[in-house]
Amino acid sequence: MSNHNLFIHRANGAVESATSEQILAAARQVLAHRVRRGASLNSPRSVHEYLTVKLGALDYEVFGLVLADKRHKVIECVELFRGTIDGASVYPREIVKLVLEKHAASVVLFHNHPSMVSDQSHADEMITKRIRDCLALIDVNVIDHLVIGGASVLSFAERGLL
Repeated sequence: MSNHNLFIHRANGAVESATSEQILAAARQVLAHRVRRGASLNSPRSVHEYLTVKLGALDYEVFGLVLADKRHKVIECVELFRGTIDGASVYPREIVKLVLEKHAASVVLFHNHPSMVSDQSHADEMITKRIRDCLALIDVNVIDHLVIGGASVLSFAERGLL
């Protein structure tokens, strides 16, 4: 990846070409700001972009939640479970516990596919149903489940799977 002629201005007045790592770090900061505490989840694109940059290149699976209040304002984004190249163990009990601790009223589930393929698997559909059913018992809404595969994102809500 080239540095695209971007520069860093140092406090001492020096100017240096930015490295790819510095550019990506800056992009992560900008996108994290869009999915910060108090930000609205009314813009799915911001959440998709943030999670794509955060998880798209990982070589292991991560399952997490964006916790939100009743007005769909972000409380916190949490990576809850970490797995291997082809899966992560997900425990609905731990999700319910976290949701109750953070006083969330709604959540967006997310996980990545290190294979870079964003299609949902049967296991993805089953765990989504289990989590949705568990959270429904405590009146917490699952807004979406996003599957990140490299630079692409699959939305369960957009596919009518929720």
